[in-house]
Amino acid sequence: MQPFSFITTAQLISEVGAARRLATLCLERGARRVLMVTDPGVAALPLFAELLLGFPVAQVQVSVFKEVTADPSQDCVLAAAAHARDAQAELIVGFGGGSSMDVAKLVAVLAHPQCQQSISELYGVDQVNSLRLPLIQVPTTAGTGSEVTPIAIVTVGKASKTGIVSPVLLPDLAVLDAACTLGLPPAVTAATGIDAMVHAIEAYTSKLRRNPLSSMLAREALRLLTENLEHAVHDGSNLQARQGMLLGACLAGQAFANAPVAAVHALAYPLGGHFHIPHGLSNALVLPHVARFNLPQAQADYAELAPLLLGARLQPGDQRSQAEQFVTELAQLGPRCGLPSRLRDLDIPEGCLRQLAEDAMQQQRLLVNNPREVSVDDALRIYEAAW
Repeated sequence: MQPFSFITTAQLISEVGAARRLATLCLERGARRVLMVTDPGVAALPLFAELLLGFPVAQVQVSVFKEVTADPSQDCVLAAAAHARDAQAELIVGFGGGSSMDVAKLVAVLAHPQCQQSISELYGVDQVNSLRLPLIQVPTTAGTGSEVTPIAIVTVGKASKTGIVSPVLLPDLAVLDAACTLGLPPAVTAATGIDAMVHAIEAYTSKLRRNPLSSMLAREALRLLTENLEHAVHDGSNLQARQGMLLGACLAGQAFANAPVAAVHALAYPLGGHFHIPHGLSNALVLPHVARFNLPQAQADYAELAPLLLGARLQPGDQRSQAEQFVTELAQLGPRCGLPSRLRDLDIPEGCLRQLAEDAMQQQRLLVNNPREVSVDDALRIYEAAW
């Protein structure tokens, strides 16, 4: 057996209604002044207002930074960090989707009283040498797994997505509460759910750091997500399905935090950077085409995952046949959940595909994990197939 290491968030609570104890959970960690990091949509939800009422009862001061945007910029992160310093925050809560949780991670570092690093010094892998404030993450979508990953993604300039990767960013506590995902529109439920499935699949096929724990988590994540995705999409009030989705997304996050994602994400990032397509939908659009490209090298892995994705619908056959069925099923997930399946459906000009391919090649941090080497011409052909 090859040596490996495995890291994850220190504590996890998976319980419907657990977020209502958020003020108490902050107090248990010694915090009297808390900053909540979220986006305008989440901040307007009645559930969010109800949660805030618990803080005065617990005698905890709470401030809210609610200006997080999709694909958050460096300026957004810096504004949130300044808000935290002004509030003298002792603990940071990320409450929302992946963007809010990613910003919360960086705020916890940048707002620490002893932090001497600028944000530009954090970019890359293992560049964070500062302490951070205590950090709690509460996802409101079942997709990114950011609550258990040591990664934050920031948009630098107009369209370039840059990662900050460090175990320092791993939260102290992740709270999985399906009540926080009620009211999520079907399209968002579908896109974020498929995003989580991509995490599981890419972790399972990751070229460099795949290990027994990451593979075990990826398989269970894919099982949970497959069993619950369409129930959550078509019956948004189904708390059991939504809790299953949250747990599946979390397990997938634990998997890819240790066995990193690859070409699906590398090709999805330029779609978000240039056209502001939500990350989950970007992944869903390129997933079947990257999977088809990877099939020669990933055939055995895809065949192993096929029973989890297709269940009783999997037809008997050899490894090649079952891997083919797996790829075909991936292409049908988005349309069954009401998502667009072609780049042209989102008004992406065909003439931009070469630029997208060239931008995707900048994501070498991800592409090195892909089971099959990807050239710029390969990336172009994948985008053409998706167009």
